[in-house]
This record gives sequence, structure tokens and C-alpha cells, in this order.
Amino acid sequence: MKSRNRNVEFFLLLFVAILVVTGYVLASLGRSSSIPANIVPFLVGILLLLLIAHLAVRKFAPRADYSLLPLAGLLNGIGYFVIARLDKDLAGLQATWTLIGVGAFVATLVFIPQIRRLEQYRYVLMTIGVVFLIMPLIPGFGREINGARIWVSLGSINFQPGEFAKIVLAVFFSAYIVEKRDVLAVSTGRRFAVAVPELRHIGPILLAWGVSLLVMVAEKDLGSSLLFFTLFVALLWISTGKASYLVMSAILFFGGALLAWSQFSHVQERVDIWIRPFNDPTGDGYQIVQSSFALAEGGLTGTGLGVGNPENIPAVETDFILAAIGEELGLIGTTAVLILFLLMVGSGLKISLTSIRPFEKLLSAGLTTLLGFQAFIIIAGVVRLLPLTGVTLPFVSYGGSSLLANWILLALLLRISHESHRGQIGESSSMAGEK
Repeated sequence: MKSRNRNVEFFLLLFVAILVVTGYVLASLGRSSSIPANIVPFLVGILLLLLIAHLAVRKFAPRADYSLLPLAGLLNGIGYFVIARLDKDLAGLQATWTLIGVGAFVATLVFIPQIRRLEQYRYVLMTIGVVFLIMPLIPGFGREINGARIWVSLGSINFQPGEFAKIVLAVFFSAYIVEKRDVLAVSTGRRFAVAVPELRHIGPILLAWGVSLLVMVAEKDLGSSLLFFTLFVALLWISTGKASYLVMSAILFFGGALLAWSQFSHVQERVDIWIRPFNDPTGDGYQIVQSSFALAEGGLTGTGLGVGNPENIPAVETDFILAAIGEELGLIGTTAVLILFLLMVGSGLKISLTSIRPFEKLLSAGLTTLLGFQAFIIIAGVVRLLPLTGVTLPFVSYGGSSLLANWILLALLLRISHESHRGQIGESSSMAGEK
């Protein structure tokens, strides 16, 4: 079984390489009517990167899900040739970060042979996660870029520690909830047909709510605050099955959102731009307006790679890369990207359902929540379903921190998948022996 899965993964990766190289060539033809001179080195580089990742999975997690790596590779490849079409310099940096990301992917598989070891360091990881969160607020280290103080500068290197905090905190939340799940599931009564837990047991929700507000206020980072709060609530609900936690969390969320909107000007500006971007189409609403025009111009099939004008959108390679895809690949291309994310989320949830140990089950659900919800809130921001939050589209947007963190997240999911299948086989063998 494990050999067959890895063979399927290998052929899927070959197909991914063909698609990415084809997209790269078409983008170059649309832009300059010429085949790029570096097409052969590019093809070799793509094949080598995917092969290294594949061999690492084959060696260190042979029973893992065979679809996640090809899906991530395809999303990363789509993002790369769109960025290359927009800015060659950024494409070079993105290629470098992809190489580093694949290296981190391999290192995660090698140095975390058993995911359960992370559970033992829950409070150490909590401390690391909190440090990552507050690093942008430290004078001399933190930097404010485009109105959000989410960056840290170390010499010439800028990175977003929040991208790594989300993974570390997902591990801590999972371990903490597994440790306290019996207590958290206790109810003292029912109110309006909803089981209500003891007040002292809802402290973690209040803490998560307060931290998410702190991040939003101090760092002006709406996306991360929403992501952390959603992560904790989702894990709490999955673990206990109590609808009361969802109800209380919704009340806290809307209450916090209303408080933030009434007290902080940057939140009001985001909401105003979201609702009325055409009131100031050349000023604050320019980014949203140009994105809407790009999506409209793309229509069903798009203008063609390299033929549109997505460069008119500010920060198109990060916040609005989906708009660039929508303009040049149309509704069909945009839908294909959405389907890729849905397939990744589906695979992640399948891993959670098939995991035997509670910690692995919760952690895989949490990592999948991070991946899926982050994609949802940035896509919703681009199409104006929600206010724009400034998070990146996983694996697709330009950004070293995001790319590196998501490759690590992928490796953790594959490690859990491998262990869950190995556990199932061991359990089946044990049952067969008893018979």
C-alpha cells in the first residue's frame, strides 16, 4: 500500500511539473512573445525540488497521504509563474524561499520522527508562540509596513514571526485541550437548550479572545487575530462537541469586532473601504477597485497569461494575487485554485478523522483549520465578502515567511498521516492476532 501511494504521488508530481512549466512558458509568451531562455534550467529545478520532497516523504513518512504534496506543489508553482509574470526580481526571491521551504519540509520530517513528542513540550511551545506574537512590538526589532506592525527586522532580513506563531500555538492549543478536555466538557446546566460549562472553565476562550484583540489593536493585524481566535475555538468545539462554546465564541467575536470598530480608526477605515470602495476610487479604495476591475476583465476564461494588467493593483503579488489569477485565467482558473484548496482541506480533515490518538486528531484538525481558514479570509477579502485582512494566500502569495511556515505545516500533516496509517495497521494486526 505504501509503495503504491508513493508511486501515485510521484506521477502526480510529474504532472504538476508539466503544468507549472507550461504556465511559465505561456506567461512569457503573453508578455514578450518569446519562450524564456532559462526554460531548461527552470524545468530541471522544478523537477529536482519536487523529487527531493517526494524522496523525503518516501523515506521518512511512506504511509502518508499521497495527495497533499502534489496539491501544495501545484499551488506553489501557480503562485511562482504568476509572480514571475509580475516581477522577475520577486520571482527570484520566491524561488529561493521555495528552496528553503522544501528544505524546512524535509528537516521537519527528519527531526520530528514522532509527532507525539511535541505534546510533551506544550508550555515551552506556548512561550515560544507568545514571544513570536509580541516580537513585532519590541522597539528596534519590529517594523510597520503598509500600516501593520507585523514585521521583524534582523539585519537585512525581514520576516513575519506570526506565520510561525500560528503553527506553534496550534500545537500548544491541541496539547492543552487534550489535557483538559474532560474538565472543559463539564456542564453545570442548560440555557435555551444549550449546555453551559462552568464559568472557570471558559477562561481559555476569554484568554484567546483577549489575545486576539491585543494583536489586532497593537499590531493592526486583523487577519492574524481572527485566525488565532478561530483556531482555538475550532479545536475547543471539535474536542468537546459543545455548541455552547460556539455560541459564546460568536458573542465574544462580534462584541470584540464592534468594540474595535468603535474605538480604533484603522478598523473603521478597513470597514469603510470594504463597504464603499468606489467613494474614493483613486485613494483608499484604489486597491479594491482595481482588483474588482481585474476580476471583471478576466470573465470566464481570462485574458491569457501575460496579457492582462494585474500590475495596476497595488501589492498584487501578496494580498491580491488571486485577482491577478482571476484576470488572466478567468473564473475557470480561479475556481481551479479554490478546488485545490478544498482538496487540501479535505485531505487534512481525512487525516484528522483517521487519526487514533486525540493529540494527533486535534493537531491535524487545527493545522487544516489554519490552512483552510487563512485561504478563505484572504479570498473573501479579494472578492469583498469580508474586509481585507492582509494575510497571504497559502503557497501562492509572494512571501518567504508564509511559504516557509506552510511547508512546515504540510510536513506536520504528512507526519500525522503516516503515523495514523501505521497505527491502524498495528491495531489490525493486533486484532488478527487475538483471533
